[in-house]
Order: sequence, then C-alpha cells, then structure tokens
Amino acid sequence: MVLHQNHCLKSERKPVSSVTHTIDQGIGILCLNRPSAYNALSLELIESLIDQFESLGQNQRVKAILLHGAGRGFCAGHDLKQLKAHQSKAYYENVFTRCSRLMMTLQKIRPPVIAAVHGMATAAGCQLVASCDLAVASENARFATPGVNIGLFCSTPMVALTRNIAAKNAMEMLLTGDPVDAETARSIGLVNRVAAEGEHLQEALALAEKIVRKSPVALATGKEAFYRQSAMTTEEAYAYCSRVMTHNMLTSDAQEGISAQLEKRSAKWPER
Repeated sequence: MVLHQNHCLKSERKPVSSVTHTIDQGIGILCLNRPSAYNALSLELIESLIDQFESLGQNQRVKAILLHGAGRGFCAGHDLKQLKAHQSKAYYENVFTRCSRLMMTLQKIRPPVIAAVHGMATAAGCQLVASCDLAVASENARFATPGVNIGLFCSTPMVALTRNIAAKNAMEMLLTGDPVDAETARSIGLVNRVAAEGEHLQEALALAEKIVRKSPVALATGKEAFYRQSAMTTEEAYAYCSRVMTHNMLTSDAQEGISAQLEKRSAKWPER
C-alpha cells in the first residue's frame, strides 16, 4: 500500500469532515483534516476522533490504526480561538474532559495505534502522539508543550508525556516550552522511529503492515495487559500477567503459533 501526504484530501467526502478515514488491508487510516487550522483540536474534532477510534476499535477487520495529519503539520493542540470565544468554566471543563477521554480511548481500544508525525505536534498535539501506542516522526517533526509561554501550563499533556519519557526530560519540555527535534524525541522515547522527510507515512505504514501479520488475539491481549500492568506494583503485575499468559496459552491462536514454530512453518491464525 502506498500512502501520500494528500491522502486526506483524496479521501474526503462532502461536506468536508475534520477527520477522514479508510480501511485497507486490515489497517484503519485516520487523518486529521483541518489543515487551515494546523489540525487544531476543536471540540468537534475531538468528538469526531472519539467516534472514529471507537468505531475502528470495534471493527474486527481492523488490526492496526494509523493516525496522521493533513497540511503543514500534525497538530497544533487545542483550538485557542475556540477556547477564547467560550470563556466559561463549564465549557473548559467539557473540552478538557472530552480531550482526556480521547487520549484514554486510544489506549483502551483493541488495535494498536501508530502516529505518523510531520511538522509541529504541540501541546495537546504532542499529547496525542504520546497517547498513541507507537509513533514514527519525519525528520522535520518538532514536539513541544509550550503552554507555559502563554500562561497556560500543559497539565493534561503532562499526563501522557510523563508516561512516555523520563521526568527531567518532561519537566524541561513543560517548564521551558522549547520544541525538541525528531531525533531528540526518539532518544528520549517519545517516538519510535525517525524517517526521511516525506517518508514518515510509508515508514508508519510499513510498521502497521508488520503488526497486522501477527496473531490478532496476541495483539489484543498484549495491548490491554501492557497498560493495565503499568499501573500496578511489580508483585501485582506479575500475578496479573501470569493469569493473562495462562489464558492466552489456552487460545487457538497460541496453540497454532506454537505448533507452527515446532513444525517450522508459517502460522495460520484460526481467529483472524
């Protein structure tokens, strides 16, 4: 499969949606499609993303999801113009609560989610990258939590950021607001890979294609266990993961996979 940066525009329906999607070869492809606003997360875009991720997560044809952005960059964070126009505690609470719901949805749905990032990913846009299971960045990508520069500390982006990178790296980004380049983001664990400029979508797609060839049962089991055990003590995590592995061993996918390994053949996943 070949995916181009103008994929969003090619897949648009009328009226133009702030999120476009396709499903191809088991991969759900979501595109943030507000290029004139640098894909800023308006409340409407947040709600649309929640709906799209939940829908793709329930679709058994979808084994992995790729998220990218139209235009000059990935995502500029919250829509500041919209926030400025609604100076209400209730409105702000709703926006940040719904945005938090979006971030948690990424980790609760069954398929792994891969961010393909170019240009800027700032504030809630950086949070979105950190909330994805994997991330591939173009060498021109930049990541920042610059809220401190406008008197608005990036508190909710901090939640995802501190669960991805070391505390001092996170604090430097949060306290200074300075952007980090793609290679720095990779070195501190915010992204997995850096691709040549213009090749980040294909690199992310290749990663997704590798994942969808794996056992769907193992993928779903592993993703859920990864996030659940991370909130436990070491003792609790081992007890929980021992139960998970026992259950996993009894599945037909595991039995087929072990047989294929012993017989030196490719596995044919019975529950695929």
